[in-house]
Amino acid sequence: MTQSSVEPKTTAEDAGSGSRTPAGRSWLDRYFHISERGSTVATEIRGGVTTFMAMAYILLLNPILLGGPDVDKHVLATSAVITATAFAAAVTTLLMGFVGKVPLVLAAGLSVSGVLATQVVPKMTWPQAMGMCVVYGLVICLLVVTGLREMIMNAIPLPLKHGITIGIGLFIALIGFNKAGFVGAGPQFGPPITLGAGGELVGWPVLIFAVTLLAIFALQARKVPGAILIGIVAGTIVSLIVNAVADIPAKGPGSWANGAPELKGSAVSSPDFSLFGDVSFGGWGDVGFITIGVIVFTLVLAGFFDAMATIIGVGTEANLADDKGRMPGLSKALFIDGAGGAIGGVSGASGQTVFVESATGVGEGARTGLSSTVTGLFFAACLFFTPITQIVPREVGSAALVVIGAMMMMNAKHVNWGDSSVAIPVFLTVVLMPFTYSITPGVAAGVIAYTVIKVAQGKAREVGAFMWALTAIFVVFFALHPIEGWLGVS
Repeated sequence: MTQSSVEPKTTAEDAGSGSRTPAGRSWLDRYFHISERGSTVATEIRGGVTTFMAMAYILLLNPILLGGPDVDKHVLATSAVITATAFAAAVTTLLMGFVGKVPLVLAAGLSVSGVLATQVVPKMTWPQAMGMCVVYGLVICLLVVTGLREMIMNAIPLPLKHGITIGIGLFIALIGFNKAGFVGAGPQFGPPITLGAGGELVGWPVLIFAVTLLAIFALQARKVPGAILIGIVAGTIVSLIVNAVADIPAKGPGSWANGAPELKGSAVSSPDFSLFGDVSFGGWGDVGFITIGVIVFTLVLAGFFDAMATIIGVGTEANLADDKGRMPGLSKALFIDGAGGAIGGVSGASGQTVFVESATGVGEGARTGLSSTVTGLFFAACLFFTPITQIVPREVGSAALVVIGAMMMMNAKHVNWGDSSVAIPVFLTVVLMPFTYSITPGVAAGVIAYTVIKVAQGKAREVGAFMWALTAIFVVFFALHPIEGWLGVS
């Protein structure tokens, strides 16, 4: 990813010092430290718009993930989940922009929503499940307040941080290829993934994805400012034209991933806040306290380490990290991310966490919280203009993810591939993120491998106390299923 030539700086607010900012700058510039971080207001706005366009799909995907019945066979209304998703994303992202002042965007964590849908609601009601979100969010906030979360992040060796960045790049590239239909699941007795859904590319939508992707790469090669945003807008316009003149099936091979790119009905819709505040902290005794403990532990893992890896990766790409991979103002960002779990639970949207799509705005040059503020305002607008946000085809937005993945791969140059104590943990970190379709297993495998190899080399003292603790936690993470069986948890 294109890096700013400005060295990472600790601003007066970030460092808590009494240094003064130069006069003659707008209040917006002074508040968000725009000039200090080598950016401009226009660049920040462009980055915020780009990030929103790259992650607007969450408004459609989260209702799908949370669309199953709970233990009482109650199913959440789609309109209510969309409203909750947009509201929680707006609140947490605006907090990150105004308070954290970093270009990180939050929304319903897909890993958290997946845990809720597959492991939690089969055992309890939706209000109780949202109560679990509040609890895990408060646990993470407690870790931040005590300083443990930031110490854990700072304790991770720099090579592993680079590996996390590379792994996230491959992961979001795979997400982009998959969501666009360029890469799909293979047949039952064939390879696990293939070109397209059945070994070949079918239909106009995936072709538009490929053209949009190549167009963005070409614009970047020409060093055109706003290449990603220009590509997304152009791709959407082409999609509207093609959809109007071509015979594209409504469903099946060759169809649009999230429906035809067209305005359906009115452009304005009323928000449905029926899920807001529908949270319960009672009745957990019926589930069993061991099961509750396992659920909280799983949610904390999903919310904690996915966000940790994303913050490290995006912060490094934004040139906000120092030579040891540490970011200024990190504690604020971590606290807001933790609070996102509680805010998402109260809203009925699942726990909120930092999204890897934040990297799309950083790719456009965003370096401050103004970019996040712009994205948050767009999410707030979606409370009333949801139909408009659905016009951008998923295939077009997916092209931006692949571009960012390619940019983040450039961090591979910082890894000493000739040192096995570095290369092997980084390799496992990088490949397991896309291979498992999750960030946490990659971080876990890298940490464990780093510790084991250091011990094998007789350098156990170089591991550090927090890395030993992380290693123990991640061993439990991988062994969670047999541990549950040993404890008699169903």
